Amino acid sequence: MAEAHVNRRLAAILCADVAGYARLMGDDEERTLAALKAHRRELIDPLLTQHQGRIVKTTGDGILIEFASVIDAVRCAVVIQQGMQDRNASVAQSQRILFRIGINLGDIIIEDGDIFGDGVNVAARLQALTQPGEIYVSGSVREQIGEKLRVGFVDMGEHNVKNIARPIHVYRIEKRGEAAAVVTAKVEQQLALPDRPSIAVLPFRNMSGDPDQEYFCDGMVEDIITGLSRIKSLFVIARNSSFTYKGRAIDVKQAGRELGVRYILEGSIRKAGSRVRITSQLVEAETGGHLWAERYDRPLDDILAVQDEIALSVVGAIEPSLRQAEIERVKRKRPDSLDAYDLVLRALPHVFIAMPKEAAEAIPLLQKALALEPDYAGAHGLLAWCHEILFVRGGFSDENRAGAVRHGHAAIAHGRDDATALALGAFVIAMVEHDRVTAFEAFEQALALSPSCSFALFSGCVALAWGGEADRAIEWAKCALRISPFDRLNHLACHGLAVGHFLRGRYEEAADAGRRSVQSNPGFSVSHCLLAAPLAKLGRMEEAKAVAKRVLELQPSFSAGGFCAALALPTLLAKPMTEAWCAAGLPP
Repeated sequence: MAEAHVNRRLAAILCADVAGYARLMGDDEERTLAALKAHRRELIDPLLTQHQGRIVKTTGDGILIEFASVIDAVRCAVVIQQGMQDRNASVAQSQRILFRIGINLGDIIIEDGDIFGDGVNVAARLQALTQPGEIYVSGSVREQIGEKLRVGFVDMGEHNVKNIARPIHVYRIEKRGEAAAVVTAKVEQQLALPDRPSIAVLPFRNMSGDPDQEYFCDGMVEDIITGLSRIKSLFVIARNSSFTYKGRAIDVKQAGRELGVRYILEGSIRKAGSRVRITSQLVEAETGGHLWAERYDRPLDDILAVQDEIALSVVGAIEPSLRQAEIERVKRKRPDSLDAYDLVLRALPHVFIAMPKEAAEAIPLLQKALALEPDYAGAHGLLAWCHEILFVRGGFSDENRAGAVRHGHAAIAHGRDDATALALGAFVIAMVEHDRVTAFEAFEQALALSPSCSFALFSGCVALAWGGEADRAIEWAKCALRISPFDRLNHLACHGLAVGHFLRGRYEEAADAGRRSVQSNPGFSVSHCLLAAPLAKLGRMEEAKAVAKRVLELQPSFSAGGFCAALALPTLLAKPMTEAWCAAGLPP
């Protein structure tokens, strides 16, 4: 008789309970229960939604939560403990609710919505070891976090715990003050200042009181970053890394150290009726001294000129001797209609997921943008990428292939002064049309135009990797991670690293890069493919099969042959990759 199928997956498990719960309930049941409900409603539940955590079950004083990403789990736990510290500030010591949190990364069994197994048991034992207000994590969590989060870790050694055969290596996540000191020291060692002026543009504050205008505020900053990136003499931190500071109180000195830049640009935008007020200031990160500040009051129909004016002024403040021709390159051709611009901004979050369902939602927005502005290179590039996503991961439709190629060439043709549009077109032409000569001419043009164009490096390393150019792919991936260390598209750099190391037979390094790609974008099926293959080569078949199962959950139509044919992979890569995927249980 066949054994019943057991549903397993790899997950980050967070266990939390209230320290001294019995005493608090004994002192005042009603007050304790009311406080717990308020903390759940006002702090914990919104943070779980934000960090994509799933509550598996609750007990009187405890909660068990599952995350697809260990980074999300740790980030959520840190913010919860910081939030509780703030909420307890005005509460008597004897009445404070303090959580103990344990986090583990491990294999779990799923049954009727509940989860079981050692992955859960270790998290529970960590929580039992934890001191009130603290977070303890296992060695597997510490290993996977690496330097990705601005937190510190204290090695608590190995602990023998009940019903777990092996000792658990335990780390304590440090509190805010301690963590800042530890992480700052590490970042200072790793991120030396570049040999040219370097700048990060932090998110501008939306002072309009209208949450719906956040996209406009963010788009404004993105265009300033894009304009500055086109100045060859500047080293510019990419938008997605700068935006990790969104919504936070910012210490410019710390931000400068963490991002490895000499200058910080910050500001605010207030939109009222048909006018907009923009304030901005340039700060020397090391000293905190203000180098330049300005305020702009403009009608909305002049907003693009304001963007150019801000970028020009910043460049002039940083490097007065820059040639006027270089300053002129800050000016970027933009669509005549802000409506088209708004549509592209609204489409971006869907495109960056890089999966068919989200790409299908972005396509109508981008088509409307092109109906308003047919020569809009950025919209052509994003539409090309959407069709590539649908072609490679959505069924190999001839219609999507033709759309990808058509809009990819349009992005290159109309994007001669737009590095990102050139890179989008190049990526799609390489991946779908397989015209590597045209693609890499466009990639090189994009990087000549904007050496800090992180998307050119992110997408270029992927195209190089699948083309079999392992060493160059690894080089581009590392450069991308340096320019944009906190980018939401880091999974693409890890993608390039994983394929490059796999080609070179470095399967441990390939598995590590694949795992980081999964953590960066857990909903991207290719990231899981890139973890399954090296795990199979290493003989870790149980792990490989669990990861392969997740590939098919995300992309039921996946087959090794279809993927290799769609990307026209060279034999030196297609053969070993297909063998590894099939060994892991993926369809041939």
